[in-house]
Amino acid sequence: MYQETIELLIDGEWTRGSDGSTLPLINPATEEEIGSVPCAARQDLDRALDASRLAFLSWKKTTAAFRWEILSRAADLIEARKAQIARTLTMENGKALAEAEGELQFCADATRWYAEEGKRAYGRLIPARSPDIRQIALKEPVGPALGFAAWNFPAGNVTLKIAAALAAGCAIIVKPSDETPGTAVAIGRCFQDAGLPAGALNIVFGPPAPISEHLIASRIPKKVSLTGSTPVGKLLQRLASETLKRCTMELGGHAPVVVFDDADLDHTLAVLTAAKYRNAGQVCTSPTRFYIHEGVYEAFIAGFVERSKKVVVGNGLDAGVQMGPLITAKRLDIMDGFVQDAVAKGASIALGGERLNKTGYFYAPTVLRDVDDTARVMNEEPFGPLSQITPFRSMEEVIERANSLPFGLASYVFTSNGSTAAVMSDALETGVVGINHTSVHEPETPFGGINESGYGAESGVEGLEAYLRTKMVSDRRI
Repeated sequence: MYQETIELLIDGEWTRGSDGSTLPLINPATEEEIGSVPCAARQDLDRALDASRLAFLSWKKTTAAFRWEILSRAADLIEARKAQIARTLTMENGKALAEAEGELQFCADATRWYAEEGKRAYGRLIPARSPDIRQIALKEPVGPALGFAAWNFPAGNVTLKIAAALAAGCAIIVKPSDETPGTAVAIGRCFQDAGLPAGALNIVFGPPAPISEHLIASRIPKKVSLTGSTPVGKLLQRLASETLKRCTMELGGHAPVVVFDDADLDHTLAVLTAAKYRNAGQVCTSPTRFYIHEGVYEAFIAGFVERSKKVVVGNGLDAGVQMGPLITAKRLDIMDGFVQDAVAKGASIALGGERLNKTGYFYAPTVLRDVDDTARVMNEEPFGPLSQITPFRSMEEVIERANSLPFGLASYVFTSNGSTAAVMSDALETGVVGINHTSVHEPETPFGGINESGYGAESGVEGLEAYLRTKMVSDRRI
């Protein structure tokens, strides 16, 4: 049974909103309505903005050591409540329970990391040209922030924004996805129960367009962080330009994976199968464009199909399930459209290619072979359990094809040759590159894209820096 009480968090108080409007919350594995999501009215948003402004004035003056205490307690609470929150996450998002628990552990780890890194927001002393002048570059919090988070990692996307902002001394208003609200509420309760002052964190729900437009138009927030699609990123950046708000944009990708003929094939197949069907392929770093050297092409397809057949699909709460449903019913039609277009352009269906005949938004693990570069699925991020595979002959050829799209978030290379790995890591135009594995995001490593996959980074020292600004003080002794 779904147990989370979904409410807005405004100025330290949990509320259902001022006008009573709600949205239905659907479990994608059962298609059942499991709750209702309160929508923030304009007056609720204004209250959140005012609360954020006032909380920032005091929160920015707290010491890094004090903020460390709050964030460390929040991390402990996330970890202690991991099993409970993971069930909420799985019922909203659909991913397997073990996967949800792993995401919650990442949240605890990331919050602890930011708690520590907040102590290291160093400035510097700059040697002056005159002996009676002292020049200091100070790091200070940029101001109240806005965080917009996607549904595919409902705990991780929210926590990274909250923890980074708070560690830097900023207050933050978070707008999570309305598809996965309870997870964000549960995370928010952990920070609140850790002793976070009222107003330092506010959480609002409701239709994205009017909420983002109203919040970003305000001069109170000084920073916008988005995890979402490229079209949404472009829209929010345009809105933010009116008041020159700083932005971090973690947007969509279309990750190429290049497998050379000297790769350890068993290792490669095991890694890529697990990565492809993680969260039903609804991951911005999911391997999507499979470029396989012609020398191992047939062996790779045979092995990938065989492993894909063994993926257990079902309700993420059930024991042994490895892949859950897509997030909404409309995603099923989108998958069908990609498959039909690829086949029309010469591809063959090696496995799947259809929705499963069961309640819930389930699509079969799908392997497409001999996919032409002009197919839609090779040019638009599928965000589903589709693997489109195509052969290549030379390194020069595959580099050009891998870099042919405007997206640049993640890419992967599998080879046993160190020189090949070095050349490819330099040549691939993405923000993160994985060599012989796909784990490219940890709390301490910068994560972000280039080109139309966005800019800026979450995690790592860069993630903290995104919520800081530099002030230069030139002090002349008299």
